[in-house]
Amino acid sequence: MGKVTGFQEYDRVAPTREEAATRVKHYGEFLNELPATELNNQAARCMDCGVPFCQSGCPLGNVIPEFNDAVYQGKWELAANILLSTNNFPEFTGRICPAPCESACVLGINRPPVSIEEIEKHIIEIAFEKGFIKAKAPLIRTGKKVAVIGSGPAGLAAAAQLNKVGHEVTVFERDDAPGGLLRYGIPDFKLQKNVVDRRIDLMKEEGIIFKCNANVGENVEIGTLLRDFSAIVLAGGSTIPRDLPIDGRAAKGVHFAMDFLKQQNKRVANRAVEVEDILATGKNVIVIGGGDTGSDCIGTSNRHGAKSVTQFEIMPMPPQARNEHMPWPNYPMLLKNTSSHEEGAQRAWSVNTKNFIADENGKLKALKVVDVEWEIDANGRPVTFKEVAGTERDLPCELVLLAMGFLHPQKEGLIEKLGVELDNRGNVKASEHTYQTNIAKIFAAGDVRRGQSLVVWAISEGREAARKVDEYLMGATQLTSKDAVAYA
Repeated sequence: MGKVTGFQEYDRVAPTREEAATRVKHYGEFLNELPATELNNQAARCMDCGVPFCQSGCPLGNVIPEFNDAVYQGKWELAANILLSTNNFPEFTGRICPAPCESACVLGINRPPVSIEEIEKHIIEIAFEKGFIKAKAPLIRTGKKVAVIGSGPAGLAAAAQLNKVGHEVTVFERDDAPGGLLRYGIPDFKLQKNVVDRRIDLMKEEGIIFKCNANVGENVEIGTLLRDFSAIVLAGGSTIPRDLPIDGRAAKGVHFAMDFLKQQNKRVANRAVEVEDILATGKNVIVIGGGDTGSDCIGTSNRHGAKSVTQFEIMPMPPQARNEHMPWPNYPMLLKNTSSHEEGAQRAWSVNTKNFIADENGKLKALKVVDVEWEIDANGRPVTFKEVAGTERDLPCELVLLAMGFLHPQKEGLIEKLGVELDNRGNVKASEHTYQTNIAKIFAAGDVRRGQSLVVWAISEGREAARKVDEYLMGATQLTSKDAVAYA
């Protein structure tokens, strides 16, 4: 490594953030860049650890010690080449990935881990700045046409890889602009959409065709795709949200989190909101669900000017540090305080929602909740709960956002009409070894296949599915797997 003693000499340093009181007044990103000298120090912290568990912790198998060493030496083009050999979109993962690689970092056993995610973001942004990132259209076309349905991270990764080896790729997106979750699921203050547009523009230059407002099975005939394309990749994501079917669910003011977030992303992009506005302005907001989507609802509600924001989670509060049930290098389920929490929110765990309370006009006015007590099994996992007597209460609120995750892809339309098999969770059934459905020319990747997961997993799935599609079309593939990476 560049500096063998770097991990002993330098502490982990995070980039500074715009003050919470200022950043809630806009929807732009608010992280400042690390100075060049500090970035060099952070890369120097990467140890010559022998077995880089960070690489196995990363779903993409990123070659992390090597790009850290290149950063330390100031070899930015080499660092970018190493990073892009396994990750098509480091500008996305460098902003929104929960960084399982850092949880597996050897230095993290007894010290703060290497700032892998931040270094990754700097590598790609400096590579763009220095002009290293250019469109690279394939020199030879195979004559094979592939349809990718869905333009989220899995679909984009599959399209990029298939185009790279010369197939003619068309991406079908039912929304009015490509990007899927990246465009309409993640707030601009975490991922500005000019970052997404920059990558989409590059992909178009490389020869990939994007067709928006194209809802396959509705305004695009499935028979046409089956006839005109040599292979089809389903990458539509897991889009059916988990509901809370309790008394009062029909009250006006109870909404799914993704409807709320998508509307705001459209407003920021100056795109029309087709349905009634969902706004948190001046309201007592309760977010039900403790994950990243719930956190995004908090940040957005504060930017709307909510009167108060409260986040409930039915599960018990996670620990703040690893315990015997979460040994290194496994990814630990720890208490997470996001930038949105810093901006203002009350949080409560082990709270169950009993029913929604509406006024005489059907508008939400309160939420009836009760505290619960969990029974924990020998592995530290909560298994059953019971209500705590005397804790039932009504909380005033005018807006509830359901952020409890997603169940499976939408079955009506495309999936039903195609006749692909589903697994016992309602996802498209396709082996992790082949990514192929019961219909030979149809493949599946990302959340539509594996269920709700991370953006980094979606990119990994898109890349691996592309390898299998290429093998199916050509008999062999030039695309490398994450287990056999080659880079210049």
